Amino acid sequence: MDLFDYMRENTKSTREPLASRMRPKKLEDVVGQQHILAKNKLLYRAIKADKLSSVIFFGPPGTGKTTLAQVIANSSNAEFCQINATVAGKKDMEAEVAKAKDNLGMYGKRTIMFVDEIHRFNKGQQDYLLPFVEDGTIILVGATTENPYFEVNSALISRSTVFELKELGKEDIRLLIGRALKDEKDGVAGYGVEMTEEAIEFLSDCSNGDARTALNAVELAVLTTDREADGIIHIDTAVIEECIQKRNLRYDKKGDNHYDTISAFIKSMRGSDPDAVAYYLARMLAAGESVTFIARRIMICAAEDVGLADPNALTVAVEAARAVEQIGMPEARIPLAEAAIYVAKAPKDNSAYKAINSAMEFVKNHPQYEIPAYLRVGSYSGAKELGHGIGYRYPHDYENHYVEQQYLPDEIKNVHFFDES
Repeated sequence: MDLFDYMRENTKSTREPLASRMRPKKLEDVVGQQHILAKNKLLYRAIKADKLSSVIFFGPPGTGKTTLAQVIANSSNAEFCQINATVAGKKDMEAEVAKAKDNLGMYGKRTIMFVDEIHRFNKGQQDYLLPFVEDGTIILVGATTENPYFEVNSALISRSTVFELKELGKEDIRLLIGRALKDEKDGVAGYGVEMTEEAIEFLSDCSNGDARTALNAVELAVLTTDREADGIIHIDTAVIEECIQKRNLRYDKKGDNHYDTISAFIKSMRGSDPDAVAYYLARMLAAGESVTFIARRIMICAAEDVGLADPNALTVAVEAARAVEQIGMPEARIPLAEAAIYVAKAPKDNSAYKAINSAMEFVKNHPQYEIPAYLRVGSYSGAKELGHGIGYRYPHDYENHYVEQQYLPDEIKNVHFFDES
């Protein structure tokens, strides 16, 4: 190592972004992802036992894919190398594979190859790795923000275990912010920082499960805020708003604002006002409302308020909900808007809604009247002896596929639940 290499390594920790410096070094310090990292889970046990086979991590940015790779590197006796698929070429892979062969052949030591953004490799580059993954020359740890089942070769997928990382929860983000504020070595505690509870709450809420976004905002706030007379850097919500470029929308997801906004949204769809629908939808999305919750409300409105006037509205709403689950934000705003505005502009008819409500109320308050014998199942042995199915008139045997016939029990044959007027 020459002087320049030494200086580079010596100053690296101070030049790295806060999000990089605060990455956990041990498996026990990783935040979130308990669905794959709880102590009884396969991935946790494999890392702790240093028996990891090839894996692919996929999930949104800032959820810990690179962090897990570094934890694996720190926990394993294997050699570790890292490649970023956005800049690396085949020659880079060939060089690392050659080193891996030497380590395995001469020292019996495995090599873990971490490929960040693995979906960026073309088919040929991915295929190059196949034989070395298969024969154990390298243990592949791939990371991608894209669904690997669409973006990574099926042959490579079949030789790896795929783990999906979820967006971090709000409390996870709060924990990471707290660590950064208290850590004097890698965090910002050494700067003399105080961050208000409201600012922490706002930042943890609007980071959308992305730890990197949250920690970048903390670092920017610290570096751009002057000390006050007491010598402390005070960070409040206004400062965080500037750093993350989001306004602190007053929207309590469990309080009145949540219910008031969704109520206004639904009533705007029912009232056929697409402009109001777009406005309230934007308010909810900007405040971080659950997109699946919004999609469910659109489906309900399509069934309840549009109903039989345009049954296709429900189809549009259901397909929008499916799209939302598959693509997530920010693109999910588009199918949500399409479905909500379709429902708003569609003709309205709540007769089916009223009919089922009326029928359920009737059933609750009346006895269970006997079903007419000719409507009962007549296909099993002994049914005919009981008179079941006898006398039923099959509508398709008659002109226009219709025949006058009583379907309600005798006691309520003249009761009406559906109003066709």
